[in-house]
Amino acid sequence: MRISIIGTGYVGTVSAVCFAELGHEVICVDVDRSKIDRINAGIAPIYEEGLSGLLKKHAGKRLSATSDYDFAVMNSDVSFICVGTPSDPDGNIDLGIVKAASASLGDSLRAKKGYHVIVVKSTVVPETTEKVVLPIIEKRSGKRAGDFGIVMNPEFLREGKAVYDFMHPDKIVVGSLDKRSGDIVASLYKGLDCKVTGTNPRTAEMIKYANNSFLATKISFANEVGNICKELDIDTYEVMSAIGKDFRIGKYFLNAGAGFGGSCFPKDVKALIGKAKEIGYEPVLLKSVITVNERQPGRMVQLLKSRLGSLKGRKIAVLGLAFKNDTDDIRESRSIPVIKELLDNGADVSAYDPMANGNMKKLFGNVRYHSSAEDALSGADACLVMTEWDEFKSLDREFNVMTNRLIIDGRHMLMPRKDVEYVGLCW
Repeated sequence: MRISIIGTGYVGTVSAVCFAELGHEVICVDVDRSKIDRINAGIAPIYEEGLSGLLKKHAGKRLSATSDYDFAVMNSDVSFICVGTPSDPDGNIDLGIVKAASASLGDSLRAKKGYHVIVVKSTVVPETTEKVVLPIIEKRSGKRAGDFGIVMNPEFLREGKAVYDFMHPDKIVVGSLDKRSGDIVASLYKGLDCKVTGTNPRTAEMIKYANNSFLATKISFANEVGNICKELDIDTYEVMSAIGKDFRIGKYFLNAGAGFGGSCFPKDVKALIGKAKEIGYEPVLLKSVITVNERQPGRMVQLLKSRLGSLKGRKIAVLGLAFKNDTDDIRESRSIPVIKELLDNGADVSAYDPMANGNMKKLFGNVRYHSSAEDALSGADACLVMTEWDEFKSLDREFNVMTNRLIIDGRHMLMPRKDVEYVGLCW
């Protein structure tokens, strides 16, 4: 089938190359000329495992990019809205880009004959597809639902493993207002070993938010218990390993540490909180999930101060800047509040990340960035481990270059050593 993808960010680019891999013809649409040129040249605009290879394979063949909405809509049967949904200053979802994309699609749809399906893949709060996207498209196109299809098809992709997750999904959710449009979108995933869950748009939207909010809740629960275990001299990882064997709980997302970040969990939980308040419900549990998460990075600095006292003029190495391993994404990274507090306390911050140095430098230009962990550790009074990069697990002789071998581990990455003062965040 012929597909157009509106937005070439993380979700849009991954979806585009994977649909091409499934045999569809794909047109990417973006207003950023540099992204368009990169995609057409087979160069991935973002880092994601497996993405570069698939893009090189299909660019110029099954996949192309343009800024022309009319061309994309006229030459496709289904259009996916994959634009960003950032948070506003209050934490509520900002639908500005979704509204703009919907308006542009409606304008292009006005002149098109035949049936066309509009699919919302951007993460939006319940009722958005029906009460925001649909009315805009109807107004701008001069058509009514039924003349075209409207579907909500949320993504469940892990950064760093997004291509794998797309091609090996544990669930595919298609929320439609009518069977025809739902069947068309479901058929796009033919060839994947996964049953499609069919529902209505607002339920599909809620499934996405409930999914991410539950995972975030497990993380904050593990951190809350970990903080208590720390005070009682109990190994929280031993505790979580045991309770994770309960089939009702499961072992995943119970690793205590510095908290969750990224483009999804913090934003989605806050957006669901905002939606709940909008309808008059006070989401006490979800608010607590965010509160626990926002406090965790500060505990790293508290532990550091308890060992060193004043941080003024002290060289502190921060290992790990991306919000998680296998990505260069620093959005909501727990390193950000840690670095800010270190700088506010007069510390001399030395940092290293295998992939995210450049992105973090855009936020903190007064931090010294290094090309290796050893360089970052040289002469340091302490080290904070913030991201789960595999290479940090094998650090050994690198600690010998530190002036004071104090390690605050925020990710349970290292093993205690006799010649190093090792401090775990929650253990």
